Amino acid sequence: MANIFRNIPSVNELLESPQLKKIVESVNHQVVVDGVRTFIDDLKETINNTTDDIEIPSPAEMADKIADWLHVEQREYLRPVINGTGIILHTGLGRAPLAKSAIAATMQIAGGYASVEVDLANGQRGQRVKAVEKLLCELTGAEAAVVVNNNAAATMIALASVASGKEVIVSRGQLIEIGGSYRLPDVMECSGCKLKEVGTTNKTHAADYSSAIGEETGAILKVHPSNFEVVGFTKTVSTKELVKIAHANDLPMIDDVGSGALIDFAKFGLSNEPVVRDSIQAGADIVLFSGDKLIGGPQCGIIIGKRKYIDQVLENPLMRAMRVDKMTLAALAATLRLYRKQETAEQEVPILRMLSMPEANLKLRAEKVIQQIQGGSWLASCEVTQSQSMLGGGSLPTQKIPTWCVMISPQGSSVNRIAERLRASNPAIIGRVQKDKLLIDMRTVFPEQDMVLVELLQALDGQDSAQQPS
Repeated sequence: MANIFRNIPSVNELLESPQLKKIVESVNHQVVVDGVRTFIDDLKETINNTTDDIEIPSPAEMADKIADWLHVEQREYLRPVINGTGIILHTGLGRAPLAKSAIAATMQIAGGYASVEVDLANGQRGQRVKAVEKLLCELTGAEAAVVVNNNAAATMIALASVASGKEVIVSRGQLIEIGGSYRLPDVMECSGCKLKEVGTTNKTHAADYSSAIGEETGAILKVHPSNFEVVGFTKTVSTKELVKIAHANDLPMIDDVGSGALIDFAKFGLSNEPVVRDSIQAGADIVLFSGDKLIGGPQCGIIIGKRKYIDQVLENPLMRAMRVDKMTLAALAATLRLYRKQETAEQEVPILRMLSMPEANLKLRAEKVIQQIQGGSWLASCEVTQSQSMLGGGSLPTQKIPTWCVMISPQGSSVNRIAERLRASNPAIIGRVQKDKLLIDMRTVFPEQDMVLVELLQALDGQDSAQQPS
C-alpha cells in the first residue's frame, strides 16, 4: 500500500503542469492548490477503502483529471440560458426577462448612489416607494401603492397590517398551494390571522361569506387560483359582490390577483386572467400581485389600494424586512413607464413580444436554424415541427399557445446526453425532451440569440463526449 501512495505525484509537481498553470492564471492560486489537495485526498481515501488493485494515473493524466474537475467545480451556478422550453415565464429560469430600458435603468442606478430615500426637492428623508408609486397609481387607478420583495410577502404583510389576530374569510376553493411549498393557510398563520373557510371546493356563494362574518372578522380575502383551474359545476363570487359584503360590514376586501396583468391578455388569445385596474374599479381596498410575471418586470410583490390601508402596511415593522432595493425599484419604474402606451409595452416588454410573435415568423426562424446545423455528424435528423408553448409562472395553466420548434434526433448518443452537453455550453441551452427527441421552441428564444444557438449546436460536431452512447 505504501508503494502505491509513493506513486501519487506531489501537489507542487501537479501545479507545474501546463493544464493547472493555465487555471491558476484564470482563477486563483490558492483555489487550485486546495482543489489539487482535495483530489489527492479523495484518491488516497479510495485506495484505503478498496481491496482491488488501483492503477495510479501518471502526473499528466492526473493533471488532466484535476483540470476537468476544477472546470466543473468553478463553473458559476448562475449563468445565462437560452430558453428553448417554450415556457415563457419559466420559474426555474428567472421568470420574466427585463426590457432593455429596464436593464439600462438598473445599470445606471446600480453603478452609483441614488435618491432611494432622499427627497431631492427639499433634501429631507423620503420614502423609497415614491420611485414607483405614482406610476402604479396612474396605471391602475389606485390611491396608493407599496412594493415588497415578492407576492407572498405582499400577502403576508397586507394581512398582518389590517387583520392580525382576527379571522380572514376565504373560499375553500381558493386555498392554493404553488411552487416551493407556498401554502396560503401557512402564510395566513404566519401573518397572525385566523383562517375561516367558507363554501366548498367547487362552489362558494355570496351567502357563505355573509353568514361567516362575526365580531372576530378582520377582512375578506379573494385569491385568484393562478396555477390550477376548477371546471364543471362551479360557482364563485365576484370582486364587486365581495366588496359590497365587506363594506356593508365595515371590513376591508383584499383581492390577490396573482400574476398581475396591467393589460387584457385576451388579445394574445389568453383568457380569464384578471386585470389589476378592474379590481380597483370594482372597489377592492387592497390588491396584491407580482411584478415579475405578466408585467414583465423584476421580482417583487406589489400592493395597491386605498391610502389608509397602504399607510398601515408602510407602518408595519415587517416592511423593513420585505422592502426592495434600488435596482428593483429602477427596473420596475422603467418597466411601468412602458405601459403608459400599450403599443410600446407590446413592442418592448419581452414577454409581450413573445406572445405576439406571429407563427409564420417562428417557423421561418426554425427553418433557418435547421438549414445551418443539418449534416452534423451528431445528428440523425432535424426538422421543423409545430407544437405548443405555455405562459408558465403559475398563470393560465390550461391554455396553450401555438408555436414552432426545432426537433432534433441525435445519433451516436442519447437525447439526454445531448441535452446535458447543451446545458454545459455558454450560454446554456435548455430545451424539452419529448419522445426521445429534443425540441427547441423558438417562441422563447430571442431572435438575436438565433445565431448563438446555431453556433452552439454546430459545436456539438466532433465532441467526443457527444459521440459516446450513455
